[in-house]
Amino acid sequence: MDEGEDVRRLLTEIRDLEREHLAEYRRVSEEALNLQRNAVARQAVFGSVYRRVVLMGGLLAMALLVLLVYLLVRWWGPLFGR
Repeated sequence: MDEGEDVRRLLTEIRDLEREHLAEYRRVSEEALNLQRNAVARQAVFGSVYRRVVLMGGLLAMALLVLLVYLLVRWWGPLFGR
């Protein structure tokens, strides 16, 4: 019966190790998911900031273009001798 007890002990050790591996896998998976969630949230924030910067840049470029057209219309005659 000693051999049967050794097999039982070995199977118990294997079962316990498998449980530990499963617990570690779950922990690592949860940590990876948390990191991924944080990265997605950070990316959403940066995307929002990027859209605002592009919008402001576009508005600034449009304002400068309007100013340029205004100045050209106003000073066209004196500059180019009408």
